Amino acid sequence: MVELFILMIERLGLIVMLAFIATRLRFFRNMVSSYQLTTKQKYIAILFFSIFGIIGTYSGVTFHSEALELNRFVTSLSEEEAIANFRVIGIVLAGLFGGYKVGIGAGVIAGVHRMLLGGFTGIACGVATIVAGILAAAYAKRNPSASTQPKHIFFLGAIAETVQMGLILLVARPTDQAIALVQTIGVPMILANGFGCVLFLLIIKTVEKGEQHIRAVQTQKSLRIAQKTLTFLKEGLHSRSAQEVCSILFKELNVAGVAITDQRRILAHIGLASDHHKADLPIQTQITWEVIKRKEMVIANDKSIHCNKQDCPLGAAVIAPLLIRNEVMGTLKFYFHSEKEITELEKEMLAGLTSLLSSQLELAAAEKSYQLAKEAEINALQAQISPHFLFNTLNTVISLIRMDPNKARKLLHALSQFLRQNVSATTTTVLHSVEDELKHIQSYLSIEETRFEGRFHISYQIDSKCLETSIPPLTLQPIVENAIKHAFKNQDMHCQLEISIKEKEQDVVLSVTDNGIGFDSEEMNWLGQKVSPSKTGTGIGLYNINKRLQMKFGDDSGLQIHSKVGKGTSISFKIPKNIQEESLT
Repeated sequence: MVELFILMIERLGLIVMLAFIATRLRFFRNMVSSYQLTTKQKYIAILFFSIFGIIGTYSGVTFHSEALELNRFVTSLSEEEAIANFRVIGIVLAGLFGGYKVGIGAGVIAGVHRMLLGGFTGIACGVATIVAGILAAAYAKRNPSASTQPKHIFFLGAIAETVQMGLILLVARPTDQAIALVQTIGVPMILANGFGCVLFLLIIKTVEKGEQHIRAVQTQKSLRIAQKTLTFLKEGLHSRSAQEVCSILFKELNVAGVAITDQRRILAHIGLASDHHKADLPIQTQITWEVIKRKEMVIANDKSIHCNKQDCPLGAAVIAPLLIRNEVMGTLKFYFHSEKEITELEKEMLAGLTSLLSSQLELAAAEKSYQLAKEAEINALQAQISPHFLFNTLNTVISLIRMDPNKARKLLHALSQFLRQNVSATTTTVLHSVEDELKHIQSYLSIEETRFEGRFHISYQIDSKCLETSIPPLTLQPIVENAIKHAFKNQDMHCQLEISIKEKEQDVVLSVTDNGIGFDSEEMNWLGQKVSPSKTGTGIGLYNINKRLQMKFGDDSGLQIHSKVGKGTSISFKIPKNIQEESLT
C-alpha cells in the first residue's frame, strides 16, 4: 500500500503538467471564468477532459491480483489485472466546470475506453467513471462556489474514488480478487485522486491570480501614465508635449527608448538611439510610413528599423499609430534591445497604452473644436446686438442736419465713437475693463440724450475699485439699450435709469434699474432664456447676453431679472472680482 501511494504521488507530476497546459489554452480559461458554457465550449470541454481521463488511465500502475505485484506502466490488462490511476480527476473536473452534459460526456468516453482496456474491474471502473461525472456535476449545481474551495474539491475527488471502490466490490468477479484489490489500492487511490483534484485546481487558480496581478499592475501603470500625460496632451501633438510624454513613458515603462512622431517628422526621442533621431531632423524610418499607411501596430526588427539617411542600430521596436477620428496623426515608438524582450503582455499593454493616448489626443482635438465653435457663436451673438440701435440714430441725424447742424455734428461724432467701440468689441476675443464698458454706455446715452432732450435722468452708482475688473464686451451696454427702447417706450418724461457697479464678497455685481413699464408674469417666464415673440419684442438682446455670461462664467452668472408691471425693471448679473483679462474661449 505504501509503495503504491509513493508511485501515485510520483505520477502527480503528470497532473501538474496537464494543469499548466490547460492554463495556456484560451478555451479552458474562458470555460473556467464563464457562468454558462456555449455549445461549442461544451464539445471542446468534453474532448479535453475525456483525453485527460484517458491519459490518467494510461499513466496508472497495474496490479496483478494473484501475484499482488505492481507494474509501473500499462499497455493492456489481462483478466487477473486491474489498474490504479488518475482517471477520476479529469472526469470530476469535467462535471465541476462543465455541468451534467460535459461530466457525463467525458465520463462516457473515458469510461468506455476503460472497459475496452480489459481486466476483471473493467466494467465496474467504466461505470464508476460515468458516475463520477454525474456526481461532480450534481455537487457543482448545489454548490456553485465549489470550484473555488480546495477542501470541497478534495472530498469530491475522494468520494468519487470511494464510489469506484464500492462498485468494484459489488460488480467485479471473482470477489476475493476484488477484495484484495480494494484492500491494496483503495486508500492510496482515494487520497491520491483527492490530492490530484486539489493540485490541478490550485495550479489553475495560481496562474490565474498571477495573470490578474500582472494585468492589475499594468492597468494601474497605464492609468498613472494617462494621468501624468493628460496635462500635456491637452495641448495637442507638438514637440514640447511629445518631449514631456516621452519622458514620462521612458521613466514608467521597461523599454530602451521612446519616440513620438507626427506624419512628417520625429517630434521627440528619449533613450536608445536618440542621438540618431534629432527632433529637428525631418526624417522617418521606412517602417513608420507603413504604420501610418496601414493604421496598425507593427513589431519591427533591427533590419527594418533604418532611417532614410543612415542606419540606426536600434534592436527591435513596437510602432503604433496615434489616431484621431480614425486618422493617423503620428506614431508612438517603443524601442527594445532585442525582439525577445517584446512579450505578448508587453504588446498588449503597449497597444492599450497607445489607444489611451490616442483617446486623450482625440479629446483634446474635440475640446479645441468646441472652444472654436463657442468663440464663433459668441462673435455671432455680439454681432447681432448693434443693428438694433444704428438705423434709428441715422434717421435722427438726417432730421437734424437742416434743423440743427451743430447738434447733428455732435450726434455724428458720438455715433462714430460708439460704432468704433462696438466694432472693436465684436471683433475681439478678449475681455475688457468695466471702465471701457462704461465709456461705451456713455457714448450710447449721449446719443439718446441728444435725440430725446430732457426725457432721461441717468444716475451712476459706481465703485471705483471695480473699474479695472474684466468683463466680456457688450454685456452691460445692451441692457441699458433695452431699457431705453422698451422700458420707456410709452413714457415721454421722468424716465429714470440707474447704473450700479459694486463689490459683493468675491464678485462684482452689475445692475441696470429703470422705472419703465415692466414685464408681466408671462414674459418673465421666458425672458433671457429663449427668443420668443411678445408684445414688446423677441427678447434676443437679453437672451444673447445671458447666454454669453453663462458660457463664460457659468450658470450662476446669468441674468437676474426682477420686474413689476408699471413699476419698472431691475436686471443684474455678477462676475468674479479677480478674473484676469483672457480669451473668451
